[in-house]
Amino acid sequence: MVAADLHVHTDNSDGTFRLSEVPPAARAAGLDAVAVTDHDRVHPDLDAPVVERDGVTVVHGIELRVEADAQRVDVLGYGVAPTDALLAEIERLQRDRVERGREIIERVEDRLGVSLPVDPEPGLGRPDIARAVVESDDGYDSIPDVFDGLIGEGDPCYVARDIPSFERGRELLADACALVSLAHPLRYPNPRAALDLAPRLDAVEVAYPYGARGHTGANGELAVEDVRAVAERHDLVVTGGSDAHERTLGETGLSTDEYERFRAALGVAP
Repeated sequence: MVAADLHVHTDNSDGTFRLSEVPPAARAAGLDAVAVTDHDRVHPDLDAPVVERDGVTVVHGIELRVEADAQRVDVLGYGVAPTDALLAEIERLQRDRVERGREIIERVEDRLGVSLPVDPEPGLGRPDIARAVVESDDGYDSIPDVFDGLIGEGDPCYVARDIPSFERGRELLADACALVSLAHPLRYPNPRAALDLAPRLDAVEVAYPYGARGHTGANGELAVEDVRAVAERHDLVVTGGSDAHERTLGETGLSTDEYERFRAALGVAP
């Protein structure tokens, strides 16, 4: 049974939940806790690293994309108390997101001959653009369809972002967060190289809906058991969650025992 979904996005970035909708959805899913991990943003309505909302523990988190050797990976910060340095980097990243979003939208509109109902604004992510494509073009039925061949990495309408290095991102999050985790290590083009980064962090994401929404990644090279083995070998905290961008929570996440260890590492009293 899933007790905590520690990878959830809101409309503060590219999710569809308003923050006020997250605790009721968590209760409906039988969860004790959720973590709000918006892309490159802290949530303005979470005023502490951990809060209680409607009987649900809400952990203030962030998901940061970083450059690691020959590929880009994501790191998750939990228990955020924003530093000036982190806020400055977030501001820079949001400016880049707006410009990148504008260019992707222009490329898609030119390629498909449509006008997309989405504006380049802070927090904009490719899922937002993909939803607009599905709404505007009958040739696309789902968000994965749009990513696969149109706006995915290497596709005609893809535009890369200007992101910090792994070391810089790790430093920023380590100073501002109680716990830093490697996100979904099996999603990347080179999962083995991604997983090699985990011992340099506090934690690694083990539970994740691999195979859902086109999130395959490892292509059979590694399995979740390998991720768990790395966590055990290096005494890493395990994290996990559904990476919810839509309206469902608790697709996967931490068991009660795993969540209790996470809480202890976060410094939250039981």
